[in-house]
This record gives sequence, structure tokens and C-alpha cells, in this order.
Amino acid sequence: MTIKVKAIIGSTSSTSYNLKLVNYMAKRYQDELEIVPVLINDLEMFSIDIESDPSPAVRAFKEDVKDSDAVLFAAPEYNYSIPGAMKNAIDWLSRGGDFTLQGKTGFIVGASMGVLGTVRAQIHLREILSNPALAPTLLPGNDVFIGAVHTKMNEEGDLTDEATIQFLDTVVQNFIAFYKKQKAVSLA
Repeated sequence: MTIKVKAIIGSTSSTSYNLKLVNYMAKRYQDELEIVPVLINDLEMFSIDIESDPSPAVRAFKEDVKDSDAVLFAAPEYNYSIPGAMKNAIDWLSRGGDFTLQGKTGFIVGASMGVLGTVRAQIHLREILSNPALAPTLLPGNDVFIGAVHTKMNEEGDLTDEATIQFLDTVVQNFIAFYKKQKAVSLA
């Protein structure tokens, strides 16, 4: 059984290392995870004025995320936090009464050129996702902070650093086991 994972790409950059990382993961783990990137580039800013009648782009985004077994958040770090576009996308997922993420199994990865990877951004992201209107069930204790990613990835977007690859392999296997456990609990 392949787990259908929608990966919310927190960057809107066409050269995003986080998008490259997700694409690498989609190839590497294709036998167990069907990872599909979900871009947030076309989402208008959330406003209560348009909450009940969102644009087609917002409706499609929410449906895309909803149509998954699990969610992967690929979080870049801008000014010690997540980008505004990612926060906006999450705001849309928390509104409209459909609770798109609530109880959905998920995990977080992040890559940056900085030494610490996306440590601070992921701390903020976990805090944001703890909102009861969001509340995905996140894999605990498997933090993926890929620092100096530009030295660990080749031109094709493949990771080349063996220690990073092995760590990512471990986290993905831990996620698969966590997902199966969560699924078994929900069916019981």
C-alpha cells in the first residue's frame, strides 16, 4: 500500500531547495509514499471578507490537501520563521469549517543554505499547527533540518550527502510506521 502524501511547499521560489527536496523524496521513496507537491503561489491573502467564497485557486488547494492520506510540510526559513505565503496557506486550511488538516498524519522537513537549516521556522510551524482548527497529528522527535543544503545537493536536485540521506531514510521509515499506527488506532 502506497501512502498518498501531499507536500505543502512553503516557498514560492522557482529555485526552492524545499521543492527540490520534496521532488527528491518523491523519487527516492516512491515505492512507499506517493508524494505530490502542492504549490501555494496562486493563493490570495486570507481575509474574512472572502472566507465564505474563496477563489478557485483556494478551493483547489484545500481539496488537493484534503485528498491525501498524509501531509508533508516543506518549510523554508525567512527571518527566523516560516514565510508569509506558507502562513497564508495554513490560514486558509484552518477556515471554512472543513478542518482540512485536523487529525491528518503529517511530518515536517526543511532545507536552507544557513547552518541551522530551518530550526526556528519549524518551531513556529509546530506552534501554528497546534491550533485546534488545524491539529494534524505530527510525527514527533524526527526533526529534519537540512542546513547548508547547497553543499549537499547536486544540480539535478538530488541529495549527495550520505549522512543526510541515511537520516532522511530513517525519518521516512519512522513516519511510515507512525502513519500505520495512527491508521490502526483510527480504525479500532
